[in-house]
Parts: sequence; C-alpha cells; structure tokens
Amino acid sequence: MRARARIVLVLGLLVWGLSLVACSSDAGSTGNDAGSVLRQALQAHADGNLDQAADLYKQVLVLDPQNKFAYYNLGLIHQTEGRLGAAAENYGFAISIDPEFGPALFNLATVKTALGETDAAADLYRQVLKINPDNAAAHLNLGFLLVDSGKRKEGKAELATAVQLDPTLESRIPDKLLVVGDATGP
Repeated sequence: MRARARIVLVLGLLVWGLSLVACSSDAGSTGNDAGSVLRQALQAHADGNLDQAADLYKQVLVLDPQNKFAYYNLGLIHQTEGRLGAAAENYGFAISIDPEFGPALFNLATVKTALGETDAAADLYRQVLKINPDNAAAHLNLGFLLVDSGKRKEGKAELATAVQLDPTLESRIPDKLLVVGDATGP
C-alpha cells in the first residue's frame, strides 16, 4: 500500500511528441485515413475531450489495427479514469506491437503497481531500464518497489541512481533511504 502512495506516476501525455512520430509519414494526407484520424484524436486528447479522443482512437484501430499509439493513448485515458484493467490491456496491446515501446512499458508498470502486482511491475521497470538506462523515473519507482518488498539494499541503490540522473528527485525520497552504503536489509 505504501508503494502505491509513493510511486511517481509520470504519465506525461506524450500526445504531441507521439503525434509528431505517428503522423510524420502522412503529414499531407486528409480524410479518414488512420493518420488523419489519429491527429484528430490527439487534438481531442490534448484539449481534454477524453470521450471523443477515445472514440477516435478506436476508429484509428479499425483503420490500422497495429497502431501502437492509439492503444497507448487509450490506455492513458483509461488509466486517467481509474479503469486500470482496461489501461493494462491497451498498454499490453501496444507492447505486443512494439516490445520496446518504453512509455507503454512504464505506464503498464505503474498500473501493475496500483493493482498490487509488484513483481510484474518491477520486471516491467527493468525492461524500461534495458531500453533506456537513464530513465530516472523508472529507477525511482523500481527503487521504491524493491525497498517495500524487503530488498532495501538493491532498492536504495536504484534510488541513488535516480537521484544521480535527476537530482530534483531527491526531495521525493525519505532521507533514510538516500544512504546507500549501510548494511540494513538484504
């Protein structure tokens, strides 16, 4: 329970960054192709029209069933709404399309943590770190999970790495967990 309260949900909408990547190949297209509908969905999402955005993402998936961005953003909407099972399912679809899709792996880890599936969450954070070893938020969240599961030494090392990568994270970590060299815990 403590881990849930401390886990940093760095969801980051990623809508605009993803839209640049997802739509770059068909920037000049119009009509009802997947790229055009995805742009509409991303705009609705950015404007806070989540129901409209979700409907448009579903339309994208009819036109392009392998669109990891539509699945990811559906997952993000469901996670925002507290529909964690649906969020996990959509993140899982995005990951099945692209196993190295870091944002989906990270967000699925936060969902798994919220669902109490801490071993699965830790594995997902490790996958994120294989892809991007400099992801400070993944180190931070993995560190908290490990400390809470009794692996204090390993967890404190992850927390120290997070702070080394992003010193602003230090304020989120209790002082007693910032000392890495002590002999407490496994």
